[in-house]
Amino acid sequence: MSATTAVGVGIEPATRPSGGRALRVVVVNGSPSVESKTVGLVDVVLDTLRTMVPIESSRIDVYSLGPGFAQATERAEVTPDVEATIRRVEEADLLLAAAPVFRGSYPGMFKHFFDLVDQYALTNKPVLLAATGGTDRHALVLEHALRPLFAFFQALTVPVAFYASAGDFDGTTLLNPRVHGRIEVGLTDVVDLLRTRATGVTDD
Repeated sequence: MSATTAVGVGIEPATRPSGGRALRVVVVNGSPSVESKTVGLVDVVLDTLRTMVPIESSRIDVYSLGPGFAQATERAEVTPDVEATIRRVEEADLLLAAAPVFRGSYPGMFKHFFDLVDQYALTNKPVLLAATGGTDRHALVLEHALRPLFAFFQALTVPVAFYASAGDFDGTTLLNPRVHGRIEVGLTDVVDLLRTRATGVTDD
């Protein structure tokens, strides 16, 4: 599993595998906890993607960004460290947006983060969606809440998306082999898209 310890203002240090041109993957974690089922799902997605293409990954835990983020009502009001965090998302090659389901949708702090992102900064940027919830009945949050959010930004939301329910985990560790399989198949189907859209590099 990938390390999940966040440092600084809710940012996990970037990790880069040796060799190859790495995709800069930034995770926006909408969970109130830095150790959660949502982060467990993200770890599996990143670990699987890392076997297919070189990546360097960092994670932003929105609930750890502090008052310089939570009290800002517009971009000009954020503190310098939060501004740098937002720019990290805007400059990423690939965004992995992950959130738990609360009352049928993503948490308010997750939405607040994207309220501060420049309206055009994510245009054509590849975005992978991931979510967790108590039962499979919440799985449509991917299509009915998360996908429309990134459609507003005109982002390139990847056709595959990943959901796991509480029963798929032991604590925060994703154990269900069916979910692991869906992640592997889904990423295999879109890895060429991610590679070429994010870096312009092809296998030719």
